[in-house]
Amino acid sequence: MDYSNLWRQIFSMKKSLFDQGYLDEQYNQLEELQDDSSPNFVEEVVALFFKDSSRLLTNIEQALEKYPQDFYRLDSLVHQFKGSGSSIGALRMKNECSMFKAHCNDRNLEGCRRSLQKMKREHATLKQKLETYFQLLRQVGPRERAVNSRK
Repeated sequence: MDYSNLWRQIFSMKKSLFDQGYLDEQYNQLEELQDDSSPNFVEEVVALFFKDSSRLLTNIEQALEKYPQDFYRLDSLVHQFKGSGSSIGALRMKNECSMFKAHCNDRNLEGCRRSLQKMKREHATLKQKLETYFQLLRQVGPRERAVNSRK
């Protein structure tokens, strides 16, 4: 079967994720760990990330609602979220976490709230884009994917 058209779509989509700043080099390093013995490794790691990060977003939101705000706890939660995002190369999310942490340092509650909304949007957008990307990859199958992913 000729997968050349599908591979063009896959490479184009991946390139746009990098060009638009959604992903950084860490994502490529994650893909390099994938091989024939674990052909769905990246997709599984990303799925775990979204599961854990959704929980963290909820925890951050709850911590923001408590009065008085514990900016140290907020900073710690956002630090965890940022680390998780960094592990898969989620560049935009990582950048927004840095903004949130700066607002924590300034004890700027409204800035924290705005950053949280941006973090949630970036999280949802990246999830949707990566789901589409993985759907395309699934169409070529694990064997073909393992052979061509290093091109």
